[in-house]
Amino acid sequence: MDQARWADRGNIVHSEDIEELKLKHICHTCIGEQHLSDEVRTKGKRGKCSYCEKTRRTFTLDEVAGRVATAFEQHYYRTSDQPNDYEHMLQRDKELSYEWSRHGDDVVYAIQNAAEITEDAARDIQSILEEDHSDFDSAAMGEETEFASGSYYQEKNVSDSAWREEWRRFENSLKTEARFFSRTAAAHLAAIFDGIDELRTGEGQPLVVDAGPETDFHTLFRARVFQSDDKLDLAMSRPDQQLGSPPALLAAAGRMNARGISVFYGANDPKAAIAEVRPPVGSKVAVAQFEIIRKLRLLDLTVLKNVQIRGSIFDFNFARRLERAQFLKSLSGRITQPVMPDDEPFEYLATQAVADFLATESSVPIDGIIFPSVQVAEDLLNVVLFHKAARVETMEIPNGTQIRASTGHSSNEGWEDDYSVIEEVPPALKVVKEQKDTPAWPDFAAMPALADREIGSDQREPALRVMPDSVWVHHVEGVVFKTDEYQIRRLRWEKDDRSPF
Repeated sequence: MDQARWADRGNIVHSEDIEELKLKHICHTCIGEQHLSDEVRTKGKRGKCSYCEKTRRTFTLDEVAGRVATAFEQHYYRTSDQPNDYEHMLQRDKELSYEWSRHGDDVVYAIQNAAEITEDAARDIQSILEEDHSDFDSAAMGEETEFASGSYYQEKNVSDSAWREEWRRFENSLKTEARFFSRTAAAHLAAIFDGIDELRTGEGQPLVVDAGPETDFHTLFRARVFQSDDKLDLAMSRPDQQLGSPPALLAAAGRMNARGISVFYGANDPKAAIAEVRPPVGSKVAVAQFEIIRKLRLLDLTVLKNVQIRGSIFDFNFARRLERAQFLKSLSGRITQPVMPDDEPFEYLATQAVADFLATESSVPIDGIIFPSVQVAEDLLNVVLFHKAARVETMEIPNGTQIRASTGHSSNEGWEDDYSVIEEVPPALKVVKEQKDTPAWPDFAAMPALADREIGSDQREPALRVMPDSVWVHHVEGVVFKTDEYQIRRLRWEKDDRSPF
């Protein structure tokens, strides 16, 4: 379509003719844009279309013009009719053959292309909108107004500035105002995450994925640091109790949980699991693989950056959804950004609130979050399973069984590391599947402050099963850091008027 001819043709419509244009009708079949066409078909009145002369459901041209004006306000901007400073510089350069042309599309073409209507209908709508947006003062000064003949329009870049500002206020409110009961925070998180299971990436990947049996995501690795062999012996003997999620009283605060909220942190690779526990040199790390034994739903933060929203500019909620999608693209980085140890109590508040909301208040059932590893500079993944999905199934060990763990033995050449676990089962005792748990954690019931609390009354359905033969012990002999290096330049100046300081 030749855009230039619209700018060259006269398009002056007297104000007395505008009212006649507003009363013209356009039918849904003369509008190619699906959302706008559907609205005319469902809400319009039967009448004769002024463009195809068929009797169908129609809107007045004034109604369509109003929708075009709103859509353009949200998604387009009128470009300048003058070169900017850089373009002026290019024009003044005699060695360049630069010819300036106005950015964007002619207003009539922009309307025609957006609504997918004929040139005549687009020109009539432009005339209506030009009249609606004109004013005496601008005309007297020769200033161009919105939808003026010869004006040009270009699509806006999507901005998430409003969402970023809301997130900043959300973080600040948690730190300085209300930490536990904040309707503002809850409303903000609901706006971000409601319906997130319906979103897709450009390649069709869902943001909420299935994990567990018969899925690609069915096992996790979890690590724990040990600085004494006595505690390591316990973990080797009962990895279900010692390498799974800790009891509430031992649950330290983390990126995705407040202190006392027991969750399961795991990884898709042993390397990531070890890195996340930050073991000191000389320590030992036990790593076990856990099988996910029931279906779980996980929010995958790693694909947020590729989220894509499809819709119509004539859906007046579309702009808000686009801005939300733009914000979601940066959310993974906000949630997983490295935090210095001294800053963790404050800087983890937002991510802990996000996890709590998704675990308990979200309209979309979510059992955990997949997020990139902060400690490993590779494409390795961490997973947090919320409290409701963090229970590890108890190992089937017959009552009366004695378990002995060994970390090695002495030989003629000295100590040799050799890890093993031996279960001694009474010969006359049958294996009882339904048995009472005998936790190897401290005897909390013996503590006076907890004497009246019922221990071992966990009603959660197990979601994980340890694989006993998967347990390995890693000796930490050194730590490797990946860094970016910057040299410091040192200068010395004599103090005078030329000093840059």
